[in-house]
Amino acid sequence: MKIILKQEVTGLGTPGDVVEVKDGYGRNYLLPQGFAIRWTKGGEKQIVTIKRARGAREIRDLGHANEVKAQLENLTVKLAVRAGEGGRLYGSVTPAEVADAVQKAGGPSLDKRRLELPGHVKSVGDYKVQIKLHPEVAATFTLKVTAAK
Repeated sequence: MKIILKQEVTGLGTPGDVVEVKDGYGRNYLLPQGFAIRWTKGGEKQIVTIKRARGAREIRDLGHANEVKAQLENLTVKLAVRAGEGGRLYGSVTPAEVADAVQKAGGPSLDKRRLELPGHVKSVGDYKVQIKLHPEVAATFTLKVTAAK
C-alpha cells in the first residue's frame, strides 16, 4: 500500500514522504490514527502543503540546531502544576505543557511531538527532558515540576 505521511513516524519517514507499507499496517494503524493518507494523484498535490508546513516548524540546518541546543541546555524550565499531599500531581504533565513552559522561560518555540519525557511525569521533582532538534542533534534540559499554590 502506498501512503503519504502526515506526521513523523519513527522508522518510516517524515511528513510529506511517500512510502510503501504493508496493507494491514497502513489500513489498521497509520490511516485510522491520522498519521497518513492514501496515495492518490490528487493526494500527491498535498505533499507540497505538508512539506511547507513542516519547513515552517523545522530547524533550518545543523548550525541552527546546535544554536538551539546550546540555548536549551542553559535553560532551567519551571512548571507549576496542581499537586496533592506528598507531591502527587492531579493528572500528569504533557509535552504541550512543557513546550509552553520552555517558551515562557525565554526559550525557543518547540514542536511538542519531538519532546521525549522520561515516562509519565506524575509527581513533583526534577526531570531530564530530551528533544530531537535535527536527525543528528538532540538536546537535554531540566524540567522542575513544582506544586502550584
